[in-house]
Amino acid sequence: MTMARRWCAVSILLVAACDPEGNAAEAPQGAVAVETRSLDELHEAALAEGGRLIVYAGGDTAGQQDGIKRAFEERFPGVTLDIVVDYSKFHDARIDNQLATNTLVPDVVQLQTLHDFPRWKAEGVLLPYKPRGWEAIYDAFKDPDGAYTGIFADAFSNVVNTELIPEKDWPREASDYLRPDLKGRIVVTYPNDDDAVLFWFKQVVDEYGWDYVARFKEQEPIYVRGTQAPADQVEAGTAAATFSTDGALIPSPEAHSRFVLPNKDPFVSWAQQAAIFKGAKNLAAAELYLNWLLDKETQSKVWYMWSVRTDVSTPAGYKPIWEYENSDPTAFGRFMEDREAVERFRTQIGLYLGEVEGEPSPGYPGLHPEKALPH
Repeated sequence: MTMARRWCAVSILLVAACDPEGNAAEAPQGAVAVETRSLDELHEAALAEGGRLIVYAGGDTAGQQDGIKRAFEERFPGVTLDIVVDYSKFHDARIDNQLATNTLVPDVVQLQTLHDFPRWKAEGVLLPYKPRGWEAIYDAFKDPDGAYTGIFADAFSNVVNTELIPEKDWPREASDYLRPDLKGRIVVTYPNDDDAVLFWFKQVVDEYGWDYVARFKEQEPIYVRGTQAPADQVEAGTAAATFSTDGALIPSPEAHSRFVLPNKDPFVSWAQQAAIFKGAKNLAAAELYLNWLLDKETQSKVWYMWSVRTDVSTPAGYKPIWEYENSDPTAFGRFMEDREAVERFRTQIGLYLGEVEGEPSPGYPGLHPEKALPH
């Protein structure tokens, strides 16, 4: 059976209708057909609309999405992409307030707070939309009705400075971070400040118990806010290792750090979700953006970790994200759904490691930001 025919067999859940070759057909009333326009046609529509797009993106520094902004604006001249970066837990609160006060700013939202998207779908504030290539996106990474979709697969695991630690001693497993030689040399994002880091600790506590957290505290780690800081500090050599950030699967030749997966202990992986809001002021540009993000070429060349598409190859030395027995890309989303359990665990972690201190790394964007903060 061809991929197209397998897709047709489950089209009632995914796309509503297709012909035997896998092409989108006329969708029945109430269903959403897959986008058929090319990127160039979508570009023309975005220009005719006014050439502006506002995205709220989860992240750690004001300029963290500058590479995406630059690549998008170079590919689509005349369309301005403004990406406002903040912690996902602040963006979702900001959006909820904007919705409540009828002052919604973003056209597109892309966040780590995975539990928000089913809720927003149920509240009827998301626009069902299926970009080109919808059939190639892993089923578990997308809403069957098109309310939201994963745009890249991320993972938090070990990042090691290769000049400070010889390869034979690179920390991989949770127990490695309890070694005496790493005392005072580990940088970690406050787990009670970031749910993905919190989930790393949840998996470790489930495996090794709370004694692990007590022993980790004795390692005198360097605590930071945001998950960009650990990567930056390890790369700069002000810390030797971390497990609370991601890293490029293909590092640049001049990089001093490497992303290293554990052999047996669990690591955190998930698909960052994105959606278009109903009533988006820049709908054509929003559709262009999602189509570009999920385009096979973009997924192959722009994202530095795993693709959400089934037809994009994984870099040499790594397996497709679904093939790791020690990471389930859907587990983080299930963890996030039970907010009472999350908050109970967060509070307990704080008892061991202390309360969050320091300024938020993205700054303070305010209640209705439309542009990235100066950086």
